[in-house]
Amino acid sequence: MPSSLPSAAEHRIPGRGQFIVELIVALILSRAPYISIPFKWLECYFHELSHALATLLSGGRVDHIELFSNGAGLCFSSGGWQTFIGFSGYAGAAGWGALLYFLACSRYAAKSAYALMGAGVLFTMLLWGRDVLTISIMLALAVLFLLPLKFYRTVIMRGSLRLVALIVLLNALSSPAVLLGISVRSDASNLAQQTFIPAFVWVLLWFTCGLLALMSCWWRINQARANVE
Repeated sequence: MPSSLPSAAEHRIPGRGQFIVELIVALILSRAPYISIPFKWLECYFHELSHALATLLSGGRVDHIELFSNGAGLCFSSGGWQTFIGFSGYAGAAGWGALLYFLACSRYAAKSAYALMGAGVLFTMLLWGRDVLTISIMLALAVLFLLPLKFYRTVIMRGSLRLVALIVLLNALSSPAVLLGISVRSDASNLAQQTFIPAFVWVLLWFTCGLLALMSCWWRINQARANVE
């Protein structure tokens, strides 16, 4: 019992009640006018980044990424395993959200996560950013990650990173539902054409990925609390 206490204190895992409060705050922020815009860009960035990484992993080539002010985006690529690439966008965004949350639960990984994510956005901007709008959005996202390093306080940084992670997860949960009424130029319709599996099945799979990613954050907290108790 005493040996588990230092571990919980070291990592500062939030309690179950705090998780629910942060989830509610994240839900409000993700739906708030203007405030929600950078977080929509972030979820879109992770979505297109996941397409790009899936393209490279399956032997394809990425030409460039485009991000739009309304939170939409496109990844222009050639080759690779198209089904894997098409599925990876929404599933990948949920995975990135869960990864950020897990990092935010660590006292020491949170600061590194901000630095690595900020550097990663700048790197992908140099690699795949072509138009002014996309570059501007990526610069804004880099600032979102790098600015907190200037005002470093561990508790605040971990809390804000958890909120960002939860907002990304909530957007990853809700975004695929928009595709249900879209018949052209969407990941779901493209996958339906490639596999003959209806679009709503792919949307359901993406929703399941988002839900499992969110539940993994809850399980992480439960596991940590159980070790303490």
